[in-house]
Amino acid sequence: MPQNDDWLSQTPEEALEPHLPILDPHHHLWDHIGRKRRDRYLLDDIVADTASHGVRQTVFIECNSMFRAQGPDALKPIGETEFVQGIAAQSASGGYGAGRVGAGIVGTADLLLGEDIAPVLEAHLAASPNRFRGIRHRAAGPELHPIPGQPESREHLLMDATFRRGFALLRPYGLSFEAWVYSPSLPEVSDLAAAFPDTTIVLNHLGGPILTDTDPDELFAAWKDDIATLAAHPQVVVKLGGIQMPVNGFGWHERATPPSSDELVETNRRWYEHAIEQFGPERSMFESNFPVDRASCSYTVLWNQFKKLSAGFSAEERLDLFHDTAARTYRLPLASDAPA
Repeated sequence: MPQNDDWLSQTPEEALEPHLPILDPHHHLWDHIGRKRRDRYLLDDIVADTASHGVRQTVFIECNSMFRAQGPDALKPIGETEFVQGIAAQSASGGYGAGRVGAGIVGTADLLLGEDIAPVLEAHLAASPNRFRGIRHRAAGPELHPIPGQPESREHLLMDATFRRGFALLRPYGLSFEAWVYSPSLPEVSDLAAAFPDTTIVLNHLGGPILTDTDPDELFAAWKDDIATLAAHPQVVVKLGGIQMPVNGFGWHERATPPSSDELVETNRRWYEHAIEQFGPERSMFESNFPVDRASCSYTVLWNQFKKLSAGFSAEERLDLFHDTAARTYRLPLASDAPA
């Protein structure tokens, strides 16, 4: 269970527009048993967080959860897909509410295996033939989460020839790629997109702006240009969120009280608005990145921010931003087809 409930409760808000259809395209599930303080975020937790906004569907994104303890290293991440497939089946029973947690699943695989990645992709699809949608091989730098068993993250990973031979197999298997990078690597995502124009690439967390030891305006100026270049590739979509992580450097988690949605809007507006301007609502999707962003704000406050930010958009554009862009990307029911 998350540990900061008392802190988050200091900034209570009612959910705005609770009937607006939401598909949360980025969250995690885990049970870290071996830590001094047990850290778990499971079905009951995500259901409790999403309840106020009436989230209809979610997509799970890999987080090194429940890898297999035995067997070939390349196949150990299949344990995560098996784990989430089971939780998604629990949710699909209807016993945990109308929302469908894990309607889509994105796992991980070591694309540095090159052509030898094929059996791993096939094993993921066998473990979840109805929900598995893509692969995330993290490229945010080895200094972030050096986790045993996690596929290697190295400098200039996306430019590696062997990595690209593995990447080339995603499209034949009908899989997309989640690009989690820090903002200096955005040009490499653009290069990857140019080399593989038929493979859907999902840019995570607004491209990873990190403010630590950096002038925010200088960082924004560089990021702004790189986002525009990347958005020129029509098969790339962007996730709007994931910048409330402590690593981003905004410092929300260090405050005596958590931020309100108005404070988040004031600080974050320019990042979100530029990304939407470049990609368009039809290629942009709001995300929670929970429970990681829970270190800085509650789920209710986070999505209130998104609703306030998007208030000036048309109803059709907001439907894309909150639900249908994600539904198209992950091949899930559109808002008009999903149960309310």
